[in-house]
Amino acid sequence: MLLPTLVTCLAGCAFLLSPVSEGCGPGRGYGKRRSPRKLAPLAYKQFSPNVAEKTLGASGRYEGKITRNSERFKELTPNYNPDIIFKDEENTGADRMMTQRCKDKLNSLAISVMNLWPGVRLRVTEGWDEDGHHSEESLHYEGRAVDITTSDRDRNKYAMLARLAVEAGFDWVYYESKAHIHCSVKSDHSVAAKSGGCFPGEASVTLEGGGQKSISDLRPGERVLASVGGDGSGELVYSEVLAFLDRDPVTRKLFYTLQTEAGARLSLTAAHLVFVSEGNCSEGAVPARGALRTAYASDARPGQCVLVSEGKAGWRHSEGRLSRITRVGVRESRGAFAPLTQQGTVVVDGVVASCYAVVEQHSLAHWAFSPLRLIHSWTGSTGSHSDGIHWYSRLLHWLGRMLLDSGRLHPLGVAQDDR
Repeated sequence: MLLPTLVTCLAGCAFLLSPVSEGCGPGRGYGKRRSPRKLAPLAYKQFSPNVAEKTLGASGRYEGKITRNSERFKELTPNYNPDIIFKDEENTGADRMMTQRCKDKLNSLAISVMNLWPGVRLRVTEGWDEDGHHSEESLHYEGRAVDITTSDRDRNKYAMLARLAVEAGFDWVYYESKAHIHCSVKSDHSVAAKSGGCFPGEASVTLEGGGQKSISDLRPGERVLASVGGDGSGELVYSEVLAFLDRDPVTRKLFYTLQTEAGARLSLTAAHLVFVSEGNCSEGAVPARGALRTAYASDARPGQCVLVSEGKAGWRHSEGRLSRITRVGVRESRGAFAPLTQQGTVVVDGVVASCYAVVEQHSLAHWAFSPLRLIHSWTGSTGSHSDGIHWYSRLLHWLGRMLLDSGRLHPLGVAQDDR
């Protein structure tokens, strides 16, 4: 039984990786080239996201100054990318020292700069500060912030440079000065930087028969309300929970909370997939087939619609209804749970969501997990009911990081199995 199971699992990996790697265009989709998205430069003194730098929705709290003699100095790594110019006016190499997350985002930005302006390179004027030149609790003291310009020092480029930094994945970007752009990132070991795809422990699901149950108390084998359609517009049915792709009752994570006009309030991590409307939507309408697509929770916006389940306990749901998102917030909560149902969808706190995360296409992820559903049909088990990330999910994710363009994975999801 072990050999067929292993072969089946590897086949599932191939299902996930082959179509994506063969896609002809950039971005997270596959099979067709998307039209280039027009980028809007940041305005002077604008910052993105529009929250304070050291909040959970941006780069997170200050964790303390790092010096060369401190234990935390090992958290910093030098950046010797030849495509980046480091001013290094102290002549100590300090500007090259940064956290791995900051290094990854900076290297990505360097490529974008060269692509947009051939012959121009990214320039770092300030990096890690060991001399106390910045304000109290500056993220420069932790190697989590950089001040940047272009190598030609053309200030007419800086507004677009700021936008490129946002696109490169910096967690907070500020057009701080006419002379530079300030960028910062979350701590490598913060809960925000390690968000996979989960719901908080207090989130509730609807059991067959209409009862509600906390997702933290849910067990494989129970049947919960889900959607039939892979586009979130199918009828609502009850579907068996096969396993938990991630289950951690104690961790604290950052959750995006989507509130709707119908009163539903769904919380899920940044990299988790939710079904949203493509364009205008009518509150309370039944969605047409193809009217919804999957998006990362971090990309959901007010004005879009999600699919909600309405009705009283015990009512046999048949169709979901559209409800407009009125607010998107960010909060921290305890517990991280990612149930996998037979349908690949689940209704959580009254909103239809995908069971999947990190890769933006629900149908592709559902296809990749077909072998796990097959194993369950053969054995009645998926081989794991303990806390932590499921072995099959971990295997797919590892292969995805090894073989896929990082742009096809959510930037906050790539660290989920490094806990």
